Amino acid sequence: MIRLAANLSMMFTEHAFLDRFEAAASAGFRAVEYLFPYAFEADELRRRLDAHDLSQALFNLPPGDWEAGERGLACLPGREEEFRQSVDLALSYAARLDCPRLHAMAGLLPGGADAATIQAHQDTYIRNLQFAAAACAKAGKTLLIEPINGRDMPGFFLSGQAQARAIVERVGADNLKVQFDLYHCQIVEGDLIRTLEAQFAHIGHVQIAGVPQRHEPDRGEVNYGAVLTRLDELGYDGWVGCEYRPAGETRAGLGWANAYGIG
Repeated sequence: MIRLAANLSMMFTEHAFLDRFEAAASAGFRAVEYLFPYAFEADELRRRLDAHDLSQALFNLPPGDWEAGERGLACLPGREEEFRQSVDLALSYAARLDCPRLHAMAGLLPGGADAATIQAHQDTYIRNLQFAAAACAKAGKTLLIEPINGRDMPGFFLSGQAQARAIVERVGADNLKVQFDLYHCQIVEGDLIRTLEAQFAHIGHVQIAGVPQRHEPDRGEVNYGAVLTRLDELGYDGWVGCEYRPAGETRAGLGWANAYGIG
């Protein structure tokens, strides 16, 4: 059974962030995700979850200086101590919010990176993921990595599903999984159902959005009915994060989700 989680960083933006929990619940969502919780006290977020009977499905580790354009720390040489501190902070929030999954954004390669620079970033990435996966395992949490397309996020270190699978296998931690975002996958490589099947054993979370404009999943070039049916047939029992920007008012655009008990 496909279970949808509302991404509160993108959906229900008609409301202030803390009011989006109520809006999501009133639309029928039973879980939420978002990029980062760190602007708010964990206790306040916990109260919002409890008040509206919501589960916290996912959030990201601190990404570095987001406003300055940083998109993660995990692959950045020389930032290892900052990355380790970000793991500790994320785990403290995850404990309070009973969040089972944390996403470690890889980070950006410098422009014009040569082979030696790319290798240094990959080596750093592997070591940092080994550290983070071990810390998450002690806390009973799953660590995720996500391939992100280079059109939306130029220079992002991790872009393809085969690359993600190779990283997971090299790190060698049972609790390191792939955050399979079908929007990014369609832009980078397409062939979604076959790619989903090939990656399925490594998937720890799924996200969706319409392609190419990142609006509702029923807008654009992807037949999400077919893709989600196959995901269900494969036995996926996690949340499917709705990480899209509504084309208009969020609730008005949820007709596509009626088949999954939302709307």
